[in-house]
Amino acid sequence: MARRSGILAEIQRQMKAAERQSQQAQRNAVREHQAAIRQADQAQRLAERAAAQAARATDAERKAAEKEAQRLHVEAMLAEVDEQNARLAELEDDISSLLSSTLEVDDYVDLERLRSVVEHPTFDRVDLEIPLPGPIMVESPRQPTLLTPPQPKGMSGVFKKKQHTEALEAASAEHREAMAAWQAEVDEIPSRQEEANLAHGEAEKRRVDALEREISRYKSECEDRERQAAEANRTLDTLIANLGYGTAGAIEEYVGIVLSNSVYPEVFPVEPGEYSFEPGTAELRLRVLVPEPDALPDSKAFRYVKASDEIASSPLSQKTQKDRYASAVHQVALRSLHEVFEADRRGLIQAISLELGTTTISPATGLVTYVPFVAVAAQRESFLAMDLGAVVPLATLEHLGGAVSKNPHSLVPIDPSGIRSS
Repeated sequence: MARRSGILAEIQRQMKAAERQSQQAQRNAVREHQAAIRQADQAQRLAERAAAQAARATDAERKAAEKEAQRLHVEAMLAEVDEQNARLAELEDDISSLLSSTLEVDDYVDLERLRSVVEHPTFDRVDLEIPLPGPIMVESPRQPTLLTPPQPKGMSGVFKKKQHTEALEAASAEHREAMAAWQAEVDEIPSRQEEANLAHGEAEKRRVDALEREISRYKSECEDRERQAAEANRTLDTLIANLGYGTAGAIEEYVGIVLSNSVYPEVFPVEPGEYSFEPGTAELRLRVLVPEPDALPDSKAFRYVKASDEIASSPLSQKTQKDRYASAVHQVALRSLHEVFEADRRGLIQAISLELGTTTISPATGLVTYVPFVAVAAQRESFLAMDLGAVVPLATLEHLGGAVSKNPHSLVPIDPSGIRSS
C-alpha cells in the first residue's frame, strides 16, 4: 500500500481541525464544569479576601476569618474536583460514542466545498500613505530693543549725570552686541530653512520608497494567494474529473479527504495510514492508526482529601482500562469502514480490506514499531445493510471474519495476513 497525502486532503484536514477546535470551544462553553470553574474562581477569591481580612483582624475576628477562609478553600478544592470529574465524564462519553457519533452525520464530502476563494487581508501599512507634515518654517528672532536708563531729574540729575552717561553707553554697547548677534542669526535663516527643507524632502522620499516597497510586498503576497488558490482549484477540478472516470488515484485522494474529514476526540486522535485502490477488484486496502493505550487517562474519579489538602484520583481497574481501549479499537474499525462506504455514493469502492493498529516503541529494539490489532474485510452491499446503531462492534468484526487482538491494551498483535475481501 502507498500513502496518499494530497493537497486537498491537507486542506480538508486543516478545515476540520479548525472546525473541531470551534466545536470543542462551543461545547466547553456550555459544559457543566464551566459553572464549577466559575464557582472555584469565586471561592478562591473569597478565600484570599478572607485571608487578607484575617491578617488585619483582632484575635477573635482573625480566628473567625481563618475559619471562613478554610471553608472557602475547601469549597474551591471541591469545585476543582467537580471540574476534573466532569472532564472524565466527557471523556468517557466521547470514547463510548466513537461509532455512534459518525452514524448521526452524512460522511459524504462535497468536493466543491474545498474550492478555494481568496480573501485578501487589508493593506497593513496605511500609515505610510499619509504624507509627512511640511518642513518646519524657521522663524526670524525678535529684533533687540535698546533699553535706555531713565533721565535723572531735579538736583540729583546734576550729581548723577556722569553715572547716567555711563549707563547709557553701557546700554548702547549691549544693544549693539545684541543687534550683531540678532543679525547673524537672521543671516543664517536661509541656510537653516534650506536644511529643514532638505531633511523633510529626504524623510518624505524615505516614506514614499517604503510605501512602494510595502505595496510591492502586499501585491506579491496577494498574487501568491491567488496563485495558490488557482493551483488548488485546478487540482480540485482534476480530482473531480478523474473521480468521474473512477481512476484509482482520484479514488485514493477522495478517501484521504473523507478520512481527514472525520472528527475524533482530542484525547483519541485517529489517523489514516496507508491506503490504495485496486481498480480490477474495486477493493480499497486501508490502514488506520489509533493512539497507544496510555493515551487514555487511567483515572476513575477525583476526590478531595482534606487531611493532606490534595486532590487524589482513584484508578480504573485494569479490566476496565482494557475493555475501554478494546472498545475504542473495535468502534474505530467499524467507523472507518462505514465512513468510506457511506461517503462513496457512486459505489466505486465495492470492498474494503482494513487493517487497524498503533505505533509504539519496541522494548526489544527501542525503535518505532507497528502493532496490528484488527484485520477485517467487508463487502459494500452486505456491510451497508447492517444497522450499526444496534450492534456490538466486536461481534460485528467477528461476524465479518476479521482477526481481532485478544488484548490490544497490552499491545497483543494479530496476524493480518490472509484477511482480504475476496
